[in-house]
Amino acid sequence: MDEVGMDGSGQWPEGPDADVFLYESDVREWDAEIAGWVPPRPDAVALVLEASDLEAVFAAQRFARVDDLRLEALDDVSRYGGGSRELVMRSLRLELAAALRITENAAGMMLARAESLVHSYPTVLESLSRSGVTVRHAEILVDDLDVLDREVAARLVGRALGLAQSLPVGSFRRALRRLIERETAPTLTERHEVAVRGRRIMVEPAGDSMSWVHALVPSVEAHAIFGRVTQKAVVIRDHDRGSTRGGESDGSVERSLDEIRADVFCDLLIDGTVPQHPKQARGIQATVVVTVPALALLGVEGVTDPAEVEGVGPIPIDTARELASGASGWMRVLTHPETGAVISVGRTRYRPPPELAKLVKWRADRCMGPGCSKPASQCQIDHSVAWEHGGETSVTNTAPLCQGHHTVRHHGGWVITHLDDGSLEWGLSSLLCKRVGVGG
Repeated sequence: MDEVGMDGSGQWPEGPDADVFLYESDVREWDAEIAGWVPPRPDAVALVLEASDLEAVFAAQRFARVDDLRLEALDDVSRYGGGSRELVMRSLRLELAAALRITENAAGMMLARAESLVHSYPTVLESLSRSGVTVRHAEILVDDLDVLDREVAARLVGRALGLAQSLPVGSFRRALRRLIERETAPTLTERHEVAVRGRRIMVEPAGDSMSWVHALVPSVEAHAIFGRVTQKAVVIRDHDRGSTRGGESDGSVERSLDEIRADVFCDLLIDGTVPQHPKQARGIQATVVVTVPALALLGVEGVTDPAEVEGVGPIPIDTARELASGASGWMRVLTHPETGAVISVGRTRYRPPPELAKLVKWRADRCMGPGCSKPASQCQIDHSVAWEHGGETSVTNTAPLCQGHHTVRHHGGWVITHLDDGSLEWGLSSLLCKRVGVGG
């Protein structure tokens, strides 16, 4: 493959005169009179974007050269003692790691990604060379597609590249995994049956008399556990704050939400029932939103659309049928294959009714701040056109935002526009508009 950025002769093109890069403040008055026009000096954000674009271009160059190095090593095995391919690659990883001052594992990942980009996904490498995607986008795309069957990866790479060119990294990672899960949905049940046999719990020391407790369990149960612990922690935090306000401080430091979550987790697993928790927190049960395509729920032949859990992604349809049959603790949403519900209360009330709030959060899945991954169930409902400015309380004028993005949206100079497809467009004078789609 020709090296990215070089001409047909394999040589770098001549660089433009340095004067081309002079900015307005760098040009003397008589220079400006001769030139007749002086380009405006970019603002600070534009300069950062320029550096980021150059980073992507040079990263593409590096991937291309790393793969050239790999091919040369395999062609000249005598350089590494004439051993097997495995020995040559191990020696090459060591050489590359030493040259770049990185670990052998990082060098191995660089070699694997370079081979995939050059030979399996050349359109992605070409886009990276034009700064159409970032290095992180390219790495995520390669890592997620390389584990698939070659034919499946070849079918998905075009759509995956389109997502990478239009979405921030966090949203892209989630959208790509949803794309992969939908493509491989027909085998999801079988794969889950194999994976669930690996469930386990382990403890990892963290130092300072602390340890991590890891649990590999089905995603539905994992999110239900986290959701219940979080809801209890919020009630306990609010209760603690309410009991200290107006009274004398006992000198104790207020616990963060993360600390309370950890305490609740330990209390529930060690003690089972926790009578010392506030009364409001004792009855909280796990709640997870499960979205099931109606035709798939009915078992219509040929319908392979997977069920999805908020914040998790696709789950086996058999699990969804079990939950939809009446299991407690689940909010079940059946989607019509052609039509969708629209709920609005207009200007009759500011606060969305429970049904509308559920619909708005279900549709978005996550906070609709650019790149945010906070589940919508933990977000606040924001009016895109403010209520005091005539905005309605409707599905077309409300969106879930986490507390941080809610604050920035109202006090950071951002303007939000609701688009016809449910997406939000965030606009700021110094930046291009950023589009955030539902479910992104």
